[in-house]
Formats: sequence, C-alpha cells, structure tokens
Amino acid sequence: MAQRVPLRAAFAAVFALAGLILAGQGAYVHAKAILAQILLERAFATSLATGAPTKAWAWADTWPVARIEVPRIGASEIALAGASGEALAFGPGHLDGTPEAGEPGVAIYAAHRDTHFAFLKEVRVGDEIRVLRRDGRAARFRVEETRVAAWNASGLDPHAAGRRLALVTCWPFDAVTRGPLRYVVEASAIEESGGASPR
Repeated sequence: MAQRVPLRAAFAAVFALAGLILAGQGAYVHAKAILAQILLERAFATSLATGAPTKAWAWADTWPVARIEVPRIGASEIALAGASGEALAFGPGHLDGTPEAGEPGVAIYAAHRDTHFAFLKEVRVGDEIRVLRRDGRAARFRVEETRVAAWNASGLDPHAAGRRLALVTCWPFDAVTRGPLRYVVEASAIEESGGASPR
C-alpha cells in the first residue's frame, strides 16, 4: 500500500503537468493571434496612407489587404494576402484567384474557427459585413445564407455573376481536430441608389 500512494501521486503530477502544457499552448495561440492583429492594424493603416503593401514584420511572407467588420456583433479582423499556413496563423486570408471585395465575382476569405473567424457562429442572415480594402475602397455586403459544405464541394465560384463575398472556416466550431466540413457565410453587395456597389 505504501508503494501505491507515491505511484498515484506521480500519475497525478504527470496529468497535471500535461494539462498545464496544453492550457499554455492554447493560451499561446490566442495571445499570438491578438498580438498579430495589433501589428497588422498598424501595417494596414500604413498601407491605407501610402497605397503600398506593408508587411507587419520583416520576415512575413504576406501583408494586410483588407479589414473585415460585422458591426452588429462588433467583430473586426485584418485579412492577409493568400491563405498559406503562415497567413492563416495570424489572420483571415484572401484566397488567391478570387476578386477583391466589391469587384465582380466572389471574394473569398478563410480563417481558423477558433481564432479569427470564431465570430462567424454569431453572424446571422441579414447582417451587414463591411470590407475596407488596402487601396481605400470600401464595400458593404448583406448576409444571405449560412451553410455547411464539404471542403471540396463548397459551390463557391470566384467568377460567378454579381459582387459577392464568402467567409469560410472549419466546421463544427467546437471540434478539436480537422475535418472535411466547412462553414460558409455568403453575402451580396449592398447596392447604392444609383446601382453601383459602394466604394
């Protein structure tokens, strides 16, 4: 019996240490995401002022291209060029080969469900989404649909008619491993009275 108590204590210590390590890793990911958005906000402000792409840190392989906002829920994220692993670690990525927000076609942005696009679970049909581009042009969209689709069958066509926006993340929101499903928020440009999409 005397030997079991230290063995139990050792197991308890190992499990406690593993729990602390996992909690620390989770906190690190969230802290990195928050700090990155602060640095990206600064770089984006510089891009707006100069009109030139501005990296948030010297070794970055991407740069801010837009600010995405959902006013009803107070969400705001700086989006980056491309959807590489590095880009998605720090913010939403504007998928290569898709138009800029407000241009003809479907502008597609993707991000992780547990950081930058966690707010998508709160977005509802009818919500307004605003996108301010690096060139200073602004576009407003109205959410028309939220849906779940297979990663390889989203139905999104960057060359579709109209001026549309799609925000995409993994599904379900509370999963801890990657899966084949994506959560898609689709929106159409809000037309001005003159018929042109706002800039």
